[in-house]
Amino acid sequence: MTPDEFGAPETQRLQTRLNGEVMQDAVLADMIFPIARLIEYCSTFTPLSPGDVIVTGTPGGVGNKRDPQVFMKPGDTVEIEIDGIGILRNSIADEAVAA
Repeated sequence: MTPDEFGAPETQRLQTRLNGEVMQDAVLADMIFPIARLIEYCSTFTPLSPGDVIVTGTPGGVGNKRDPQVFMKPGDTVEIEIDGIGILRNSIADEAVAA
């Protein structure tokens, strides 16, 4: 995807769902550092290629801060969606089985 296809990053929404239930919902403008600054910084110590992922942290809504707490377990499905890019979907596997 090219920058002109994506649009202004700060206007895009990030949403995380666990088994279809929204757990996190935020706009990228809520990030502490703008995306361009994160890319600039990371590229000072590692070459970046198309498809690379920069992990930055998480918006509010994490499991241990919920009441009641919510944690992923084997068999669950987690989806992360960014407007205009798409959905990353993964199934949660048992650690003993996955190793």
